[in-house]
Amino acid sequence: MVAPTENIHKYKRENNMKKTEETNHWNPETYNRYTSFVSSLALPVVALLEVKEGESILDVGCGEGTLAVEIAKYGAKVVGVDMSQEMVTMAQKKGVDAYVGSVTRLDDTKKYDKVFSNATLHWVKDAKGALANIAKVLYDGGTFVAEFGGYGNVAHIIKAIEKTFDKHPEFGVFENPWYFPSVVEYKSLLEEVGFRVVYIESIPRPTPMDDIANWIDVFTRGITKDLSEKEFKIFKKEVVGFLKETNYTLKDGWVADYVRLRVKAVKV
Repeated sequence: MVAPTENIHKYKRENNMKKTEETNHWNPETYNRYTSFVSSLALPVVALLEVKEGESILDVGCGEGTLAVEIAKYGAKVVGVDMSQEMVTMAQKKGVDAYVGSVTRLDDTKKYDKVFSNATLHWVKDAKGALANIAKVLYDGGTFVAEFGGYGNVAHIIKAIEKTFDKHPEFGVFENPWYFPSVVEYKSLLEEVGFRVVYIESIPRPTPMDDIANWIDVFTRGITKDLSEKEFKIFKKEVVGFLKETNYTLKDGWVADYVRLRVKAVKV
């Protein structure tokens, strides 16, 4: 016979998994206020795309459209796709041809010269399926360029979250929503679905933050969706407390332990 507390934890665990998969609601204003670095640090990735006038480009996980607008400045025809209706609406207000959709369910009736993605693919656990779909929407010889969290990304933050869940069993079980692959792992996946890897690199990028609590507010809402507001405040306080030991100094303030995986590949 299963103890009542185990039933509760099982329910929370299963519900957390569903909630994490379905967490596609983002507040564009909050996102921009606290995470503008996401787009500003991605300009070298846009350069890696080597955009040519007249090219058709799909921006996977376009967010509020900042980088899609940058790409369009080169004369490309950019289409954006994102799972958040709020983000898509903001992108459309900026003039981006954007729609709500997922990289795991791309419309392969339309082909593109290039596919671009920034800070999105680490949210997709079915990495091989996502890459297979990206390959399907590319013309033969088309280019895929992306940057997202790589192996070791926010390792201290994840550890702090794990410690907090362990300390508070009433929160349920922590289900890690992120996929942070190594160079070797991701290169292998790319080749399995029909890409030739032109460039791939793991890039440590310690990123200054005004307050790590803001990062928690933006990026852990899916993880903590089953918590009450009171529980979330406890969660945030505990995580910040653990992170003060690893991610804060008087000299540098708060620094997130980011590691990015940057890749350029061609469909063969």
